[in-house]
Amino acid sequence: MRGMEYRRLGKTEVYLPVLGFGTWEIGGRFLPDYSTDKQAIEIIRLAVKKGMKFIDTAEMYAGGHTEELVGEAIREFDREELFIATKVWSSNLRYDDVLKAMEGSLKRLKIDYVDLYQIHWPNPGVPLRETMKAMEKLVLDGKTRFIGVSNFNVRDMEKAMSYLSRTELVSNQVLYNIIDRGIEEDILPFCKENNITVIAYRPLAKGLVAREPYKSILERIGRKYGKTAVQVALNWVVRHENIVAIPRTMNYNHLEEILGSVGWKMMQEDYELLERMVPI
Repeated sequence: MRGMEYRRLGKTEVYLPVLGFGTWEIGGRFLPDYSTDKQAIEIIRLAVKKGMKFIDTAEMYAGGHTEELVGEAIREFDREELFIATKVWSSNLRYDDVLKAMEGSLKRLKIDYVDLYQIHWPNPGVPLRETMKAMEKLVLDGKTRFIGVSNFNVRDMEKAMSYLSRTELVSNQVLYNIIDRGIEEDILPFCKENNITVIAYRPLAKGLVAREPYKSILERIGRKYGKTAVQVALNWVVRHENIVAIPRTMNYNHLEEILGSVGWKMMQEDYELLERMVPI
């Protein structure tokens, strides 16, 4: 695929496209919105054809409708060529609830297994040991290939890892973009040290990188490489060897712009210049 890069998932032998397809707000937010279903299915299929074969979704998105759209979109592809990730919501982290949530996701996705099952948010009201036991059972039962978490801090990750005896934690999906750099203090170094892949959500800061004051700064660097503000911002996010990003779009031109974010590198001094110039 044109310029697509791949990154190793955790300590596994699986390599993910550095750009996956995020699906939050596709098919609705917290409740289903069926008005753009046709467009959603078409854009997901196009993204896969362009090399974004890693699709991330969640049972919470659009009350489950997003998973249904993903399931419909991927029907025409070879399942083994795709990497499908979904997430269990924080209210479903009891042992039996995790297993039940997985069955619901598989039914909506119309597949027999997911590649990555993630805890969407930690829930202090449910013992993490209980949740991880259920997650590990799903691996042993062939319902998911790998286990990940989302929005976990270092302490949460350490606890989650300590409760796994037969498999490993491969990823942590967290907020990361050139404006929101909070993970750089401890989460990113911990993940690097432990070979945990960081899946960056909102890598374009919900479109802020294409607005002032960020746009002018990013375009200034981008002119040197013939790239847009969006492409520079996304390239900056995935400069780390253990980071993949999951931008989302419903626009065909924006999808092409996103795809132009990888397959090239900036000079190290420009990555550092951006960090100094962009206000956070």
